[in-house]
Amino acid sequence: MTTPTDPDTGRQGRIIAIVIACAGVLSILAPTLAGILGGGYRLEMLFYLMSLAGFIWSLVVTWNLWQKTKDK
Repeated sequence: MTTPTDPDTGRQGRIIAIVIACAGVLSILAPTLAGILGGGYRLEMLFYLMSLAGFIWSLVVTWNLWQKTKDK
């Protein structure tokens, strides 16, 4: 495995990792947060959709980053 030579590539990779970690934590804590906030199942589903959006965003950005580094 090679290390990224461009500092921007490394920064973007760290941002992707943070988004994946936050989306995972949000999906785990969704029922608890919905219960604390008193929103019921609708709020819990909103948290799940936000988590799913984070995962999809990270997948797209990771794909673009991989394509960018593959050409070098």
